[in-house]
Amino acid sequence: MRTPHIRRLAIALAVTTAATITAGGVGTAFATSASTGTASVASVKAAKSVVDAARAAAFAHASATGVSKDDTLTATDTLIDPDGKQHVRFVRAHKGLPVLGGDLVVHLDAKSTYLDVTRASRHEVTVAAKAPKLTAEQAKAKAASRAKGDAGAAELVVDARAGRTTLAYQIKVSNSRTTEAGGVRTVVIDATTGAVLTDIPAADTFISPSLRAKLRQSGQKATPRTGATASGAAAAASGARPFNPPRAAGIPSVGSGASIFVGQVPLNTLKTGTSSYLLKDATRGNTETRDAGGRELEKFSLGKAFTSTSNNWGNGAVSNRQSAAVDAQYGIVSTLDFYKKVLNRNGVKNDGAGAHAMVHFGSNVGNAFWYSECGCMLYGDGDGQDFTQPLVVLDVTGHELTHGVVDATANLQPTRVDEQGNQFGEPGSLNESLADIFGSNVEFQTNNPANPPNYLIGEKLGLAQQFLRRLDRPSLDKLERTVDYWSPASYDAEVHGGSGVSSHAYYLLAEGSGKKTIGKVDYDSPTYDGSTVTGIGRDKATQIFYRALTRYMVSSTDFHGARTATLKAASDLYGANSAEYKTVDKAWAAVNVTVANTPKR
Repeated sequence: MRTPHIRRLAIALAVTTAATITAGGVGTAFATSASTGTASVASVKAAKSVVDAARAAAFAHASATGVSKDDTLTATDTLIDPDGKQHVRFVRAHKGLPVLGGDLVVHLDAKSTYLDVTRASRHEVTVAAKAPKLTAEQAKAKAASRAKGDAGAAELVVDARAGRTTLAYQIKVSNSRTTEAGGVRTVVIDATTGAVLTDIPAADTFISPSLRAKLRQSGQKATPRTGATASGAAAAASGARPFNPPRAAGIPSVGSGASIFVGQVPLNTLKTGTSSYLLKDATRGNTETRDAGGRELEKFSLGKAFTSTSNNWGNGAVSNRQSAAVDAQYGIVSTLDFYKKVLNRNGVKNDGAGAHAMVHFGSNVGNAFWYSECGCMLYGDGDGQDFTQPLVVLDVTGHELTHGVVDATANLQPTRVDEQGNQFGEPGSLNESLADIFGSNVEFQTNNPANPPNYLIGEKLGLAQQFLRRLDRPSLDKLERTVDYWSPASYDAEVHGGSGVSSHAYYLLAEGSGKKTIGKVDYDSPTYDGSTVTGIGRDKATQIFYRALTRYMVSSTDFHGARTATLKAASDLYGANSAEYKTVDKAWAAVNVTVANTPKR
């Protein structure tokens, strides 16, 4: 089987999250300490109490939450704010069947009294019977034919997405020939009609099939720009800092790596012998990069560990196998540091665990992937046609790891995927936008002089337009035809092109409209209504969007839902009469997302 291996303001930090509790599939909860990553007995009991209270509130307020006596709620995440406000995210089963699009977040006050709910499905979820007309074998055959791969077990589910309430089969198809570098796709088949309801890849790819086609049509070949070697002082300034206490065999050490794109950088490693080192960062949850050896590996454990006798890694040349690993490892720890230091998030899943990466994945793979089932970043070496070097660029890694954060929180899903693998719909566009927003923030937080921070995405890929996407005026991207403003066409836009709506809203919130120069980049951000927006600063804007993602977004959140979510987050952080709240409203209006044009649901 092949898989797609594939000031920070004091007030903002103080109001973000005092305790983060992850509740397991059977209601067992674990509260992690920010300093140790361990759970205390008291915090586990507190978490279970909060989950129980939220579950009881969901059933007691069924008319608002949409749950019924036939439903079972399983908590997947619990957040408790410093003021005691509680947010519990649930997935749902109906009559014992998992409900796709049935997720919800229950909001409680400090006394565990029901306040509100955020729900993915606005209609009643019910199925009359469990007896499907299609057999499991028929569903598997149809899924295998659609995804051109090997179908696994067919699981009965209720598909409540897109206004449906449909008995369906969910099948994972491996070794899919419709997915770059093989891979897994999840296909959902109507159990009555046999229609394919959705066909979604398990991995988030940085380069979409539509973009690859446009590059080839235009005859473009990306020639990624490498970075000058950073000075020792600059490398130390960007340095390696603790994430979690060491938990791996070996002595934590700090080595030096010569990367392809950002020059010389420090790397936390493990000393495993007198003159033996392992590219593994025990101070950041055992984050590690391995060599896939040109194979499409399905498990991280099958990758070959990178070792050194000198604790000096790579030489900056693509021909040295360690050089790409330096970029990958540096990008991952930089992303983890951004989430930890700026947003108080302890790892992709907020559980203290680090992340894994495999470089040199597959043969002629011109892409980078986040693959949630592996918990891995996967990097190809380039296909020799469109991309001639590994896509181990800093903002690519920040973008892709953010997909992992979205998977672990709102789990925003595209509304459809075509047979070429292109994804469509506002929740998917919002997912891509958040990956761009936080990927850009990774650059600002890292502040590497060889990779200056900016609001451009993929500026080091060597494309003719000198970036892939940008946040200030998204429509300057002609490759993916990214849009500046919302319109009804956003309902079914390709997700990268549609992402401009919320990316633009974020930029306007952070920096404001009009001309300005930030760093060495000139920006000129327009508004739909001709208004002037004065930004509140990147720090506050980032806190608002992150809080909205983790507490007020669900799998079906669209742009108008994102407006509501960010307004609630701004109200929580700064007050409903604050300048920050009012600017959030103005920023969304400036991209044509308003109360007046909210679609009827």
